[in-house]
Amino acid sequence: MSDVEHVSEHGEALTSSQYIQHHLTNLTYGQFPDGHWGFAANAAEAKTMGFWAINVDTMGWSLFLGLVFFLIFRSVAKKVTSDTPTGLQNVVESAVEFVEGNVKSMFPYQNKMVAPMALTIFVWVFFMNAMDLLAIDLLPTIAQKIGGAMGANPHEVFFKVVPSTDPNITLGMAMCVFALILWYSITQKGPLGFLKELTLHPFSSSNPIVQALFIPVNFVLELPTLISKPVSLGLRLFGNLYAGEIIFILVAIMYGAGVLFAPLAGLIQVVWALFHILIIFLQAMIFMVLTIVYMSLSYQTEEHH
Repeated sequence: MSDVEHVSEHGEALTSSQYIQHHLTNLTYGQFPDGHWGFAANAAEAKTMGFWAINVDTMGWSLFLGLVFFLIFRSVAKKVTSDTPTGLQNVVESAVEFVEGNVKSMFPYQNKMVAPMALTIFVWVFFMNAMDLLAIDLLPTIAQKIGGAMGANPHEVFFKVVPSTDPNITLGMAMCVFALILWYSITQKGPLGFLKELTLHPFSSSNPIVQALFIPVNFVLELPTLISKPVSLGLRLFGNLYAGEIIFILVAIMYGAGVLFAPLAGLIQVVWALFHILIIFLQAMIFMVLTIVYMSLSYQTEEHH
C-alpha cells in the first residue's frame, strides 16, 4: 500500500513515513558543530549536538507532570478529612495504600525514604504514561501553530508529549534508582561485604586456592547481573510505551487512508486506548515494584544471598 499523505500547516503533503518520523522526533535544543545554539531542524541535526543537547518537550512535560503530582497530593494532604472524603481524596488515599502495601510486603527493613520514593515513582510514571491517551495530533499541532507564529517552519517543530517514550527519561530514572542501590548495598553491607557479594557467588569452595580461582569467574557472572538492573528497568518502560505510541500513530494514519478505513480506525483506537489504560498502570506498577525489590536486595546480607 502506498504512503498515505497528510497535509502540513503550509499545505505541504507528508507521506506516512514522514508523518511517523515527525511524531517520533523530539524538540531538541543544543549546540551545533559550528558553535551556535538552537533547535534541531531534524533528527540528524539533533545527533550532531552531542551529550549536552536537551529534549525540551520531554523535559518540559516530565517536570510539569511532576509539579501536577506534587500539587495534587499537597492539596489533598492539606484538606484531608475523616468525614466524607472527596473523590480526589479517595483516589490519593488508594494510591498511597496501594504503594504502602507493596512496600510492607517486599521491603522488611527500616528506611523512611523507600515508601515516598515508591509513591513518587508510581504516580509520576503513571502520569507520564497517561499522556499517551491524548489525541495524537492535538498538542503537536498546537506547538506547530505557536512555532509558525514565531516564524519557524512547522516541519521543524517537533513535539513529543509522552516523556516515557524517551529513553533519556526512563534510563535517567533507572540510573537514579541504581545509584541508590549501590549506595545502600555499600552502606548496609560495607565495602568488603559488597565486594564479597560480587566475587564469592555463585561458585564457592572451602578450599582458599579454589575459591581464589573462582573470584574472577564469579565477578564476570555477577557484574552483568548488577548492571542489567537499571538497563532492564529503563528499557522495559521505554519499549512498552514507545510501541504503544507507534500503534496510536499508525491508527491516526488510517484516518487519512480513505472513508473505508476511517470507521475501522475509530474502532481500533477505542479498543487500543482501553487496553492501553491497563498498560499505563502496569508499567508504572512494574517500575515501582522492581525499585522496591532492588532496594530490598541491597539490604540483604551475604547470609541471605
